[in-house]
Amino acid sequence: MAKIVPLISSGVAGPLGVLHLPRLWLKVSLESCGKLADGYPGLGKGYDSMVCAALGLDPDAVKKFIAGSRPTYPQFEAWVQQNAKHLDKATIHKLNVAIQGYIHTDDVRDNILKASSIKDAGSVCPDAINLNNLDDWYEFHQAELK
Repeated sequence: MAKIVPLISSGVAGPLGVLHLPRLWLKVSLESCGKLADGYPGLGKGYDSMVCAALGLDPDAVKKFIAGSRPTYPQFEAWVQQNAKHLDKATIHKLNVAIQGYIHTDDVRDNILKASSIKDAGSVCPDAINLNNLDDWYEFHQAELK
């Protein structure tokens, strides 16, 4: 069984407008099928936890719903609408700004850039979304294209 690198960026939102929610759905869905690439948490401490906390979703309930129902993304968003405690525009905007503004530590940035043979000359966006994309592309290349 192939393990899959989740290539939906944290910078992508679905119809609800919540950044990272499609990636969270994909990672938990892949994990529930045993197909999530090694090194990726289904529901981790970073953006995954930020999204759950901001929306008032219980992480265990998210995992249970996805594992038990195997929903499409629109079905997952419908579940989120029914179960989120905070889904107003202000909460979503504040969360999205926090996601877009998150900056990795220097060590994390350095490791991601080194893996892709990129010198840190200040030309790479330092935000976590773009660095995570670069990391995903590297991992996908290593797993599928090398």
